[in-house]
Amino acid sequence: MADISSSSTKSRAAANRAVEWPTLVMVVATYGALALGGAVWGSWPLLSVLILGIALAQFSSLQHEVLHGHPFARQWASEALVFPAMFVLVPYLRFKDTHLAHHYDPALTDPYDDPESNFFDPVVWARLPRWWQAVLAANNSLAGRIILGPAIGIGYFLASEMRLLAAGKPRVWLGWGLNAAGLIPVIWYLQVTGMAIWAYALSVYIGLGLLRIRTFLEHRAHATHRARTVVVEDNGPLALLFLNNNYHVVHHMHPSAPWYRLPALYAAKRDHFLRRNDGYRYKNYAEVFARYFFDAKDPVPHPIWPVAQDRKDESSD
Repeated sequence: MADISSSSTKSRAAANRAVEWPTLVMVVATYGALALGGAVWGSWPLLSVLILGIALAQFSSLQHEVLHGHPFARQWASEALVFPAMFVLVPYLRFKDTHLAHHYDPALTDPYDDPESNFFDPVVWARLPRWWQAVLAANNSLAGRIILGPAIGIGYFLASEMRLLAAGKPRVWLGWGLNAAGLIPVIWYLQVTGMAIWAYALSVYIGLGLLRIRTFLEHRAHATHRARTVVVEDNGPLALLFLNNNYHVVHHMHPSAPWYRLPALYAAKRDHFLRRNDGYRYKNYAEVFARYFFDAKDPVPHPIWPVAQDRKDESSD
C-alpha cells in the first residue's frame, strides 16, 4: 500500500522549486468559471448549471494536481487553494489518501487493495442480485459510467466511509471534519448567487459524470502491473479539463511531474511508454466514445482474479 506520507516527503524535496505558474493560472480561471456559473443563474439557469458542472470537473482535476504536490513547495499552501468542499460528499483529504493508495501500482485494479478499482471479486459478484448485476453491467459502458457512475461511485464510497467512521479511524474523522469546514464557502456561494440547492447538486453530478470519461478506461486487468495503465493521445478540450491526466501511464511513472509537462514527457519517449504499458493506447477521446459509448470495455468481475501483485521494481524511466 502506498505510504500516505509520501506527499509531504515530495513537498520537502521540492522546497526550492519555483512556483508553478501554469497551475496558478488554471486555479484563477477555474474560480472565475465558478463565479460565472453563479452570476448567470438568475438569467440562464440551465447554462449556469452546465458552466458550474464543467468548472467543478476542472476543480477536481486541480485537487488531483494539489495532492501530488503542486503548485507550491509547501503542501499546506497548495491545499489552501482547493479548501472549499465543492463536491460536498467527497472530502479532499479522503480523496488524497485513497488516491495515493491507488498509486501503489502492483495493486492496480485489485477489488480490495486499489481504492479506485471498478472490478469486483468474482465470488462477490456471483452473490449480487441479478438486478444489481444488470445496473453494474450498464455502468461498464461509457454512457452508463457518465450517467450512472456518479451515483454508484458515491454510494459505494459513502458506505465505505461510514464503516471507517464507525470504526473510529482518526484520519477519516479528520477528513470529514475538514470537509464540514470547507462547506462554509460553498454555503456562502449559494447564498450570494441565489442558486437553488437542487441546481448545485445537479452541477456536482455533471462534474462527476465528466470525470468518469477520464477514469472509464484508465486501468485494465493485466498480469503485469506496468501494463495496466492507459495513454489517450488527446490534446483537446477534455485533455485540458483533465489536466493531461489522459497521459495516465506517464503520470503513474512520474507522479510528481506537473500536468503541463506530461505531453512533452510522453512525446520524448513515446515508444518507451508504449512498451511499458504493452500498447494500451487510444489516439483520442473520439475513439473512446466511438468504441465504448454503448458497449462495455471490461466485465465487472475481475477477469484474471486474483490479481498478481508483481512487486519487481519497474518504475525506472
